[in-house]
Amino acid sequence: MARIAAVLFALALTACGLDQPQFNNTDITGAEYGKALSLADPSGKIRTLADFKGSVVVVFFGFTQCPDVCPTTLAEMKTVKKLLGEDAKRFQVLFVTVDPERDTPELLAQYVTAFDPTFLGLRGDPETTAKVAKDFKVFYQKVPGNTPDSYSVDHTAGSYIFDPQGHLRLFVRHGQSADKIAADIKQLLAQG
Repeated sequence: MARIAAVLFALALTACGLDQPQFNNTDITGAEYGKALSLADPSGKIRTLADFKGSVVVVFFGFTQCPDVCPTTLAEMKTVKKLLGEDAKRFQVLFVTVDPERDTPELLAQYVTAFDPTFLGLRGDPETTAKVAKDFKVFYQKVPGNTPDSYSVDHTAGSYIFDPQGHLRLFVRHGQSADKIAADIKQLLAQG
């Protein structure tokens, strides 16, 4: 009788949704944004999220001349990939530049692959970049420097994680530990 009660209790919890995964990062499953991504890779090929179905995809917006947040995030994603072990085959990082005027395809390719050869830089013209950033609710704005070419770009410092089916699932604030990010990614990969 106790065994039947335990099974019924477990079923009741499942019905209430209490068996949902508990993530370390912010669960944004069902968000109505971050759905459209169509940008060129350094070779000029247009890439969309559908190209990476079957993998967990991390999308991060930044720029190659970023002094801190961008290189830190990419280095962290390199560590995440290492922590994934065999699962790293189903992990893709997409770095979207918010500075297409300076981030040429060649520069973007060199910068991103310096962290990991499988990481991919994406870019669009200024109008396309603005459209994609708006769809992802990403803020970015030029900050003037001493010369017209020495500007910086303030931008949202978080990353978005998509599950293997291409659904937006998590938002990762800058500064989260690689261990926590890897644990969340393993959960998403285990779900399919």
